[in-house]
Amino acid sequence: QCVRRRTAFELKSLQEKLHLLRGMQAILLDIDKAVAIVRRTEEESEVVPNLMIGFGIDRVQAEYVAEIKLRHLNREYILKRTQEVAKLEKEIGNLRKILGSDAEIRKIILSELEAVARKYGKPRRSMLIYEEEREEPPEEEVPEYPVHLFFTRDGYFKKITPQSLRMSGEQKLKEGDAVARHLESTNGAELLFFTDRCAVYKARAADFPDTKASVLGEYIPARLGMEEGENAVFMAVTTDYSGFLLFFFENGKAAKVDLAAYRTKTNRRRLVGAYGNKSPLVAAGQTERDCEYLLTSSKGRMLLVHTGAVPVKATRSTQGVAVMTLRRNARLARAVPYREGMLKKPERYRKKIPASGSLPAPEETEGEQLTL
Repeated sequence: QCVRRRTAFELKSLQEKLHLLRGMQAILLDIDKAVAIVRRTEEESEVVPNLMIGFGIDRVQAEYVAEIKLRHLNREYILKRTQEVAKLEKEIGNLRKILGSDAEIRKIILSELEAVARKYGKPRRSMLIYEEEREEPPEEEVPEYPVHLFFTRDGYFKKITPQSLRMSGEQKLKEGDAVARHLESTNGAELLFFTDRCAVYKARAADFPDTKASVLGEYIPARLGMEEGENAVFMAVTTDYSGFLLFFFENGKAAKVDLAAYRTKTNRRRLVGAYGNKSPLVAAGQTERDCEYLLTSSKGRMLLVHTGAVPVKATRSTQGVAVMTLRRNARLARAVPYREGMLKKPERYRKKIPASGSLPAPEETEGEQLTL
């Protein structure tokens, strides 16, 4: 396209020049008449129209003739200029031929590339390896067996086999820490660790050694080389990237992202823009099918939101849609999956979103709320 546009521009320029020279050819037949028209015209604005009438030329040609210097109004000068007509016609014919033939355009591209190679070419510094010659490193076979995966609020991870878990006692945790996710999966599962800096780090369960409940486990920020001060806040586990992830933000918005959006063709360890960054993340979740989440605002209002009402997005960094309307100085403080029996009157908190939710009914006691 570059060569085609350049050729079209050159063709247009030559055609315009040829058009002017044909106007000059017309006055060559009677230079004295042209001079007489200019001399006898009383008003300057009438010179061009009178030349157009006198020689049967158009306005562009007449403007060009009118601007010729007096010293150039002689047969020798005009003959020299009009001798270019044949040359221009030949060049215009060549350019039209090029524009009408893809083969001609390819010839120009080839010749220009060869000229660049001659002028700037340097010996190759790397060796070409063709597909049939490339030796792919054998993929390490990952042993498949069932495992229990644990992720704590402080960012610790454990992989424990069912047999070891049955023989173990209570999970050892740092003081103040708690298990945030416990999943049954396989050793070949892929792990996605989301951080408080809108990034996600990918790993495989097989990358971690089997351990026991009696140890703290692997500290994920250190194990995956996270940036200083970056913390892991949520772990997703998948074997086929089906289902979707849920993100709840302080501004009352929720985002539902297709888990397939996190699949990569290469072994990329870190992905940025893992979720929206317009508001702080309150909670994240992973689910295969739509379910209900219980949202609680900082003012104590509660709302049951069905994830089916939140549209699925293929873009990881989507900002989400408004689900909870917040009062002045309020924020979304908590979002947890709803389980039957958590509320005595769940219908009280089911609203058409976005909604501000309802204050807890008297029968929803303080003690019961703490068990959510």
